[in-house]
Amino acid sequence: MTASTPPTSPGANPANPNPANPKGDLIARLITLGAGAPTFQVSSDGPAHERIFRVRVLVGGRELGEGGEGRSKKDAERLASEAALRVLDGRQEGSGAASDNSGPEEGEDEEPRGQWPIYAAVLAEALDVALDLAPEDASVDDVRREAGRLYRDLLADLGHGPE
Repeated sequence: MTASTPPTSPGANPANPNPANPKGDLIARLITLGAGAPTFQVSSDGPAHERIFRVRVLVGGRELGEGGEGRSKKDAERLASEAALRVLDGRQEGSGAASDNSGPEEGEDEEPRGQWPIYAAVLAEALDVALDLAPEDASVDDVRREAGRLYRDLLADLGHGPE
């Protein structure tokens, strides 16, 4: 059995470096970085009373981290999210978007390394502004990238850059 679960809304706690909600923190981080929301690809094996769930985190169709495995879907998603956060923090080698060392694309600025603090209300406003300013033919990814840029620029101007 294979399914994808939709991402939940970002509600990360910026004061908590050891996240109680790694899935939410991962979603908020990726949106802030302009990578868009991840997809959680879930598969399970075994009989109902001994089911093992495996979850892969995909960003832009590429796997981020080694994934997670657990006796419940929630545990597997938590472990996969923690692994993906470790990759984003540079504490672990991984595949996918975080390990792409090709550098910034032409016309893009190189982003400062490190974890940006997450302020959910500010991020939500950045998304609203990016949506309001977006041209009619803008894709969702274009709006997300612009929201991430607005968010990072605002935090940098206020002296709240990467930790």
